[in-house]
Amino acid sequence: MVDTMALLRAFIRTARMVKNTSRLAAGLPADDEVLLDAPDERLAPALVAAARGEYDIAAKLLAATREAAEWENRDRYARRLAVFARTRDGWLQTWQSESPHDPDALLVKAELAVRRWWESPARAELLREVGPLIGAAAEGDPRDPVPWRIALDHARGTNAGHTEFEKLWTEAVRRSPHHYGCHVAALKYLSAAWYGSHRECFDFAERAAQDALPGSLVQALPVRAAFAYLTEGGRAVIPRERLDEAADLAIAVSAAYAPADPWPAEVRNLLTYVLIRLERWQDALDQLRLIGPYATSFPWDRVSDDPLGQFLELRDGVRLEVASIIPLHPRSEHGGRARSGDH
Repeated sequence: MVDTMALLRAFIRTARMVKNTSRLAAGLPADDEVLLDAPDERLAPALVAAARGEYDIAAKLLAATREAAEWENRDRYARRLAVFARTRDGWLQTWQSESPHDPDALLVKAELAVRRWWESPARAELLREVGPLIGAAAEGDPRDPVPWRIALDHARGTNAGHTEFEKLWTEAVRRSPHHYGCHVAALKYLSAAWYGSHRECFDFAERAAQDALPGSLVQALPVRAAFAYLTEGGRAVIPRERLDEAADLAIAVSAAYAPADPWPAEVRNLLTYVLIRLERWQDALDQLRLIGPYATSFPWDRVSDDPLGQFLELRDGVRLEVASIIPLHPRSEHGGRARSGDH
């Protein structure tokens, strides 16, 4: 009897998946329409020009972010340009040679230097040599918090103590109290994988979220703490309720942005990962619809060498999980099973 009931449950689950999975694809782009780390309309021309060895568009883009104090955009664009320069840096070398004191070129140069040495076995020693580059970038425009975000990453990689970290953090928030990139850098330093603990990480994230401006991505910082806890392990046990609260807060932040908006894409991808780990399948499917075609390397590159493939595979898995819990015969609005004559 036990085997018969187990077989029946498996049969019902399979039947539900077959019936419901196809219709759950509504609102999801086809696999070949999903893009990994797609640049926005401002960054894309700069990357295309850089591929041709030209730096003018990148220079104008970063100058515009600096002049308008668009610090969040400036941080994102500097990161993406530095990532591009890791494999094709001719345009950056030309820019530096022609404008050695350009604060925007100095910023990309500092970001690139940190990224270039991060994976080296001699990381701490090599990164210490990068310090003057970060200092030059900070002097380029004293208002700019982005060099201080780089400095916070640098401090983590050079094994800087808490006292030095606090000094850098003070300089960062003095320039931009709610800068998302600086908060993420601080959260990483305070994580259990580096120089803090899961509880310290959560405490920092939750305080920052409470103090954040309405609609700010900083409000989603606790879901990053949840991700760190779920992926890094450790002895500390964070209650499930705290993880769910972090996810709920990030869901609210995500809802403040339009569907298929590239700006919150990384937060939505990260939130989706956390929801999958928490087995909140319907919530995960909702986020996948909001993500649209904008898959991001993080967090999927933390669990796979093929982040886009991992994203698409898990997207299918979430649909199957949701399909398996939808009843085969939905009840009508009158309370009974839908009849063939119902409209």
